[in-house]
Amino acid sequence: MRLVFCGTPAFAVPTLEALIAAGHEVALVVSQPDKPVGRSQTLTAPPVKQTALAAGIPVTQPEKIRSNAEFRAQLELIAPEAIVVVAYGRIIPPWMLALPRHGCINLHGSLLPKYRGAAPIQWAVANGDAFTGNTTMLLEEGLDTGPTLLQQTVTIEPDQNAVDMFEILARAGAPLVVETLAKLADGTVQPQPQNHEGATYAPLLDREDGRMDFATRTARELVNRWRGFQPWPGAFTTLEGKKLIAHRMQVAGSDVAPEGMVDPGTIRIVDNRFFVACAVETWLELVEVQLEGKKRMTAAEFLRGNPLAAGARLGA
Repeated sequence: MRLVFCGTPAFAVPTLEALIAAGHEVALVVSQPDKPVGRSQTLTAPPVKQTALAAGIPVTQPEKIRSNAEFRAQLELIAPEAIVVVAYGRIIPPWMLALPRHGCINLHGSLLPKYRGAAPIQWAVANGDAFTGNTTMLLEEGLDTGPTLLQQTVTIEPDQNAVDMFEILARAGAPLVVETLAKLADGTVQPQPQNHEGATYAPLLDREDGRMDFATRTARELVNRWRGFQPWPGAFTTLEGKKLIAHRMQVAGSDVAPEGMVDPGTIRIVDNRFFVACAVETWLELVEVQLEGKKRMTAAEFLRGNPLAAGARLGA
């Protein structure tokens, strides 16, 4: 097919590469503008733009697309048979949805209608789901409400975090998009309406999502949220008024967990290991931490340099 590809971050790169390898004519790549990156704030091209330029594909990076007459004329001149959208980061306007014969095909990192929204991968991991997946769908004006085309299921292993799943789903989704286009071309796939009553939402992450609530969440729930909120907002709490980031943690097994009922947030040190009480009488072990203004270190290193006062608590 003659295609226009819209995408920005690394998640979209495998799909662009797969479309090129499959022999599709990617006439234009649309990506978000270059952004300042790092402490030096160096203006950096997004991964999709870098991939497109390396393949000799023209790239455009409009600031706005809804009422951009020049951009609209450019796409109308190309007359794509389909527009493929993967993590572009902008809402596709009605004129663009109506332009290609096969519509605007989107790869979404969840099993729709579950986890509509901006952060489906993070929330699937954070909620402790055993599996997630990819969906190809036809975009419409609603938020991830369009009819689905193909789906694939992907297991979430207990030791995998959101960063791991981004890469896994990006690579798994690329051939799914290629298959979707092939089946649209030969008529062997038909759009299926979503069950809107079964929809759940995955909102954009907020800094406060990373705050650890020991009173209402079990150790397992806190570990899952830490896995899901990588690399941001992570997991953090407070210790004696200072921010404490938890870089690594695990549920404390019954063989090592401190004994007795205590209030959530209570700290126990056992053999230079850092435990904190959580909801439902569960215990969390903090394996690697970073106190505000200090470097990242193991719990044992932290405890040697930061003797805790009697009765010290987290989150107080």
